[in-house]
Amino acid sequence: MDRMRLDKWLWAARFYKTRSLAAHEIGAGRVLVGGQAAKPAREIAADDLVEVRRPGQPPLQVRVRALSLVRGPAPQAALLYEETAESVTAREHAAELRRLAPEPAREFEEGRPTKRDRRQMDRWRGR
Repeated sequence: MDRMRLDKWLWAARFYKTRSLAAHEIGAGRVLVGGQAAKPAREIAADDLVEVRRPGQPPLQVRVRALSLVRGPAPQAALLYEETAESVTAREHAAELRRLAPEPAREFEEGRPTKRDRRQMDRWRGR
């Protein structure tokens, strides 16, 4: 086997839980092959460059190393691809930025209004 469908490979490599979810994400334009948009039936081979975009994360660029028709355990699925050096550095940089970001809840000084506060606000608004 030297070629297989993109959606099957993404499912076998454990990027997506189901093949239909992989096909949906490919159709939405979140998966690129060789820098170009692809369709779920696009055939890929070894050494193809696949880019997977996920919300809130930097794009994940992987090079196809092997093909598999079955979805195996995670250690076996990790052998199907190799992440590029640029992707690794971008992912580590994003993780560092998240670690250094301020805690969003620190902006609140007093917390939620109490029942008494709500009643006072209602009186002030004339309700």
